[in-house]
Amino acid sequence: MSGTPHSPFSRDELMEVNAARALAGARTCFVGIGLPSTAANLARATVNRDLVLIYESGTIGSKPTRLPLSIGDGELAETADAVIPVPEMFNYWLQGGRIDVGFLGAAQVDRFANINTTVVDRGPGKPEGRLPGAGGAPEIASNCGKVLMVLRHSTRGFVPKLDFVTTIGHGSGPGDREKLGMPGAGPVAVITDLGILRPDPATAELVLTELHPGVTVEQVRAATGWELRSARNVGVTQPPTVEELTALRALKSAGKEER
Repeated sequence: MSGTPHSPFSRDELMEVNAARALAGARTCFVGIGLPSTAANLARATVNRDLVLIYESGTIGSKPTRLPLSIGDGELAETADAVIPVPEMFNYWLQGGRIDVGFLGAAQVDRFANINTTVVDRGPGKPEGRLPGAGGAPEIASNCGKVLMVLRHSTRGFVPKLDFVTTIGHGSGPGDREKLGMPGAGPVAVITDLGILRPDPATAELVLTELHPGVTVEQVRAATGWELRSARNVGVTQPPTVEELTALRALKSAGKEER
């Protein structure tokens, strides 16, 4: 996607850099493939060099030199501190509350940060659009200390009602996670190519709290499928630094060179 006029970076890069910044101070991160993996690996190269990356395939402390293609990418195992069985990953590490942050993507998200990655309605007369499915996302969203989400902002992704509920964020509002016995705090931020949304402490509904440079509140609302509320004082994120852009572009180009 293009950036703002005359900017030396794209909106995707704004999103990825801000997603990486959200991991500053975290110790451990359970990483989803795609945009979450890009952000997590960028964070380890910039704002949090001690961040321990954990992937669903059982790798702990992976240090890939390029962006992995899947959770089964050999680069993750070859560069890991340890490789453990998947049941141990979920039963001991994840369900045991030993992971700080879960980083997830989504095909659809609603106002309470619930996620659909299973199936989408493609309209009358068309078959359902099948997606990769849940994977470990329901467990990640339930048990990690907190959850970050990253996806591009459009009315296709930010919908008033999910076509399928794959993963619970904040359910239908405050108290739902506790009723369901979910120990983690759930989603605390949704980072997009237009800005950052965070759940309102009182209602758990996503609220626009920050814009990326050159983006307006009206643009974000127009790209959201419900009547999005904004914070009283909406902030503006800082542009990517030269270091951040260099590290991000190096990660992406490394994968392209190998292919």
